Amino acid sequence: MSRHHQETVPLVERIIFNNRLIMLLIFAALTLFFGFQATQVRPVTSFEKMIPLEHPYIVSMLEHQNDMGNLGNSIRIAVAIKDGDIFSTEYMETLKRINDEVFFLPGVDRANLRSLWTPNVRWTEVTEYGFDGGPVASRPAYLTEEDLDGLRTNILKSGEIGRLVANNFKSTIIDVPLQESYPNPENQSEQISLDYGEFSRLLEEKIRNEFQDENPNISIHIVGFAKKVGDLIDGIIKVVMFFAAALLITFVLLLIFTRCLKSSLTTLVCSVIAVIWQLGLLRTMGFGLDPYSILVPFLVFAIGISHGVQIINAMAIEYAGADDAYTAARRAFRSLYIPGIVALVSDGVGFVTLLLIEIEVIRELGIAASVGVGVIILTNLMLLPILMSYIGISKRAVQRNRDLASRPQKLWQSISGFAHPAVAPISVVLAILGFAFGIYYGKNVEIGDLDPGAPELRADSRYNLDNDFIIRNYSTSSDVLVVMVSTPPEMCSAYETMEAIDQLEWRMSNLTGVQSAMSLVTVAKQVIMGNNEGSLKWQALSRNQDNLNTAISRAPDGMFNASCSLAPVMIFLNDHKADTLSRATAAVEEFAEEYNTDNITFKLAAGNAGIEAATNVVIEKSQLKMLITVYAVVILMCLVTFRSIRAVLCIIIPLALTSVLANALMAFLGIGVKVATLPVIALGVGIGVDYGIYIYSRLETYLRQGMPLQEAYYETLKTTGKAVTFTGFTLAIGVATWIFSAIKFQADMGILLTFMFLWNMFGALWLLPALARFLLRPEKMRS
Repeated sequence: MSRHHQETVPLVERIIFNNRLIMLLIFAALTLFFGFQATQVRPVTSFEKMIPLEHPYIVSMLEHQNDMGNLGNSIRIAVAIKDGDIFSTEYMETLKRINDEVFFLPGVDRANLRSLWTPNVRWTEVTEYGFDGGPVASRPAYLTEEDLDGLRTNILKSGEIGRLVANNFKSTIIDVPLQESYPNPENQSEQISLDYGEFSRLLEEKIRNEFQDENPNISIHIVGFAKKVGDLIDGIIKVVMFFAAALLITFVLLLIFTRCLKSSLTTLVCSVIAVIWQLGLLRTMGFGLDPYSILVPFLVFAIGISHGVQIINAMAIEYAGADDAYTAARRAFRSLYIPGIVALVSDGVGFVTLLLIEIEVIRELGIAASVGVGVIILTNLMLLPILMSYIGISKRAVQRNRDLASRPQKLWQSISGFAHPAVAPISVVLAILGFAFGIYYGKNVEIGDLDPGAPELRADSRYNLDNDFIIRNYSTSSDVLVVMVSTPPEMCSAYETMEAIDQLEWRMSNLTGVQSAMSLVTVAKQVIMGNNEGSLKWQALSRNQDNLNTAISRAPDGMFNASCSLAPVMIFLNDHKADTLSRATAAVEEFAEEYNTDNITFKLAAGNAGIEAATNVVIEKSQLKMLITVYAVVILMCLVTFRSIRAVLCIIIPLALTSVLANALMAFLGIGVKVATLPVIALGVGIGVDYGIYIYSRLETYLRQGMPLQEAYYETLKTTGKAVTFTGFTLAIGVATWIFSAIKFQADMGILLTFMFLWNMFGALWLLPALARFLLRPEKMRS
């Protein structure tokens, strides 16, 4: 190679191809290292990672969590009997054994566990001698009818019907608060983080399966954050099947596209290596895979295939003027490394915008996606050309490519018509109508969950069926919004405080979407009424402070803290749909503005509904900010690369149309913007820009050679266009397999990403040339 020719060859190309063997050894060593690291990756999750820790609601909840007990992270186990009712020896013995088994599960907050068999569930009554009371289950066993009648009487006096005891007396609940971390039994000074996957497995094996198998007359129903996450982890582990399906489908499509077995296998292997590196890097950086980021390796594989196909396609084209695989590989790399790097850097930086969202699982998803895209720059833009320079493309595939290039191709001739002066205006008008429709219909998209139960799971999933059982049989919903009433010490029982809480309860109880409300005021009224011969007219707050102090002394644990400076108000909601949460929190905030003083402060919010309300607020605020940022990054990268605002508009406008129409699709399908779907916006934009960059880069090359726009676009389609079409369909088919997942949020992501991949491809092929007709310089568009 002459000195002059070496100077014209890019430095990065010389470094890579002049040191191929060294590069391959480095890649092999890194693959072995990251492969070992990848085998250590485990599904992990955390309650705190899935909530917006910086939101005022969550800050308040964490500030007072020691005073309230764990009102956010708990599970409820309903133990039901099919034939008969709970007043039987069989049932009470089974319940006792389940209670004992749950008590010793790792991570259980044992001091606050509640069931009929725990001493903190008590009954109270007024007698001629004053108050009497005791534990509901006061006997070690219930063997006689007399014992069971006593149990029935205690339950009726306990006030737990509809809460811990079903309205039809055919089931009871074990309320199990959990600890995010707990002391290691073997070393008390060491804290162990709760493993939700393992905890869910223990619930299934030691509680549900063991006791249901032992007694077919017993059925067990479990709900709560930990169980939901455990079910998600179980379902997502099965996602490996989808990865295998994606591998097989992609390989078949690659063979059809390239007609070359060795290049298809090499592209597949490089994309799998990218996944191995990504998983290994995450492990090295101290991250695991949670129920959301576990989908990222699929995307990394799909993106790797997308860019790998561009390399293989370029090599097949370059073979026409090259004598060997080495020269063809170098030329293919030279023509694609700049647009490829720009596309991948745009992807990666776009994914980094997910760090703007104050929810750790989304931030970790952004990190995982960014790492994966960065890896593809090495594995599919560097390693693949090096391997192909040794392996080459089969003569049959090269000859087929030459035959295609030598004769007119009707499909591409038809599609090149989108650049025709008569067709381009029609395309632009249709795009404007598409924008108008998408913006108008997209206004209906809602923030948060739109379905009852756990929307992340299918409606017929075991978890949602269990949740439905509890809703049908108990008066208190599983969706609880907790308002924290803060006062100076010893002031939570002051009449002014109690009166304000009473007003809040009354206002919330009459709000649409609220079932009931409960606080120490509820208990105080009951006690005062009991002290006055049970007369309903005395079911009110007394202005006498001694009476109030006596009344709240009988309140159960959790109604106020030890210093009487905090009293939670529990508001039971019909569901946790976005409009229900926003209506309830808005009512509480309005009330707080009216009643907050120096001595009493109403703070939102704890409980699962409070956490979801905070999450919805964060997502609503972050959605537009993230979208603007990801587009700003992509625009900047394209502007730096092509140095033309006109070029940027040609690439970005089709991308924006896809985003607008995807928003409308979410509204049409009833998919809310939430933790699971928000990242799709960044993923769809980041990956979708690749199509426009590759097509415009090749189109600009032909335009600079003096070709008219339509002819230049036809040549672009014959080369890059067919690779873009192939990758668009391959990406879409790969994520479309997710639609059949048992995990509903994965199915939702599959629908949205399939739509965005196809529309981004179609937009790049259809709208980009039409925009080029109007936006590019006239001298480049001779018809």
